[in-house]
Amino acid sequence: MANIGPVKQMMSQFPCRTHEETREALRQVTQELTLLALSRTKFFDLAAFYGGTALRIFHELPRFSEDLDFSLMLPDRNFNLTDFLPKIEEELASFGLEMHVTRKEKRELSPVQSAFIKGNTLVHLVKVTSVGLPVRGIPSNEVIKIKLEIDVDPPKGAGYELKFRLLPVPFSVRLYDKPSLFAGKVHALLCRGWKNRVKGRDFYDYLWYLANNVPVNMVHLKERMVQSGHWNTKKTLTIDDILQILENRIDPRIIELAKVDVSPFIANTQELDLWSKDFFLAVSEDRLRSST
Repeated sequence: MANIGPVKQMMSQFPCRTHEETREALRQVTQELTLLALSRTKFFDLAAFYGGTALRIFHELPRFSEDLDFSLMLPDRNFNLTDFLPKIEEELASFGLEMHVTRKEKRELSPVQSAFIKGNTLVHLVKVTSVGLPVRGIPSNEVIKIKLEIDVDPPKGAGYELKFRLLPVPFSVRLYDKPSLFAGKVHALLCRGWKNRVKGRDFYDYLWYLANNVPVNMVHLKERMVQSGHWNTKKTLTIDDILQILENRIDPRIIELAKVDVSPFIANTQELDLWSKDFFLAVSEDRLRSST
């Protein structure tokens, strides 16, 4: 029989003063239950958790994050994410969450495999709170959607650590260590193809690492840049190189687009008022050099 009690206990740790806050709390609880499900398999013997959600759950990054990003520790093109999806759906159901987990098939060849967890927002808000129907402002067909991605051809040089959660039961997750997490974020900031959507979350997370004096795993960063075609494997990568690429890459228009992108994911948007090209270059020069 499904036991919704632990979900309500986990939800109580978040501010749920509005439907929006409750929706985000439910998203995070679903993410953590997904990690629990994967920990009950051999998944973390093969893979590690990284990205913005990893930083938020295990290092208290103060912003919302939607996706669950993983990387194999060693390349394996035969790895199949589908093998783990039934366990996730089963685990969520055991806690009363009526979610469906499906693999996303890609037309083009890619080392990244994807899946989606989906469930009706309204059904779950009614189930985990005392609110009754009707609920204003939430369409009856609105869906909570969480994307899972795993890189099956990972760049070399990452470091790892085990982290633990106590709710709903104690479990462990293999995670990139902070310098390797930072390397992934620097790579995203320097090399991500923005097209028409600048990822302001990259800028926000980057500042979090600088503020916490996290050093960059330069070996892993170089491997990422070589793999994505942004660096020559024979050249040494230095902090000076990072600063030069950053200066060439960002401009006032990029900064403004970044602010717009990240605003829905943070509680205090006033902290964005200081953002400018000069600001990012100055704090990068100061903190990147002092952390190495």
